Amino acid sequence: MYTGGNLTVMVSDFNRAVRFYTETLGLTLKMRAGDGWAEIEAPGVNIGLHAAGPHGPQPGGAGGMSLGLQVDDLEAAMATLRARGVEFAPPTQGEGVRFAFFHDPDHTPLYLWETKAAGHP
Repeated sequence: MYTGGNLTVMVSDFNRAVRFYTETLGLTLKMRAGDGWAEIEAPGVNIGLHAAGPHGPQPGGAGGMSLGLQVDDLEAAMATLRARGVEFAPPTQGEGVRFAFFHDPDHTPLYLWETKAAGHP
């Protein structure tokens, strides 16, 4: 029934958002339609960046949305992104998983997560 999908992120500064998701996070720009829509490709998810207008959802709102990106090595990924200017909250840990939370330039919540096999710290 479904043939695709994406997570749409409303942004206040379109060019800044495209730079953040491609240059800072290192994701791939799949397509761009002017200054109002871009598709960013990440493993397992497409991210649609949409320029916010006066009507409709606004950037960084508390709409219950966050974007998680899985990594093999949380510390290495955080170090790479810190070097690109990303600030993280202290990592948190659950059973077999660690998380590092941060925000995009519009304060949209993002996070990295690392899964550890059973028996590994």
